[in-house]
Amino acid sequence: MGIISMIVVGFIIGLIARAIMPGDQKLGIIMTTVLGVVGSVVAGYLGAALGLYQAGQGAGWIGSIVGALIVLWIYSRVAKRA
Repeated sequence: MGIISMIVVGFIIGLIARAIMPGDQKLGIIMTTVLGVVGSVVAGYLGAALGLYQAGQGAGWIGSIVGALIVLWIYSRVAKRA
């Protein structure tokens, strides 16, 4: 059940990040889910580095959305160059 819930939450986080970020992102369902999951991981590592989270503690919803926005911003910059 843990993996399924992580996929569902990742999809929701990815959708929210895509809605907040201006511009047209051409991402499908799978890439939106990957965006949300990777954003949560990035937020967890950044939060731990900044002392906001304990080691191994997951990021919250807002932190995950911010992490997904960071990943989406980096993706948009890399995709423009390609």
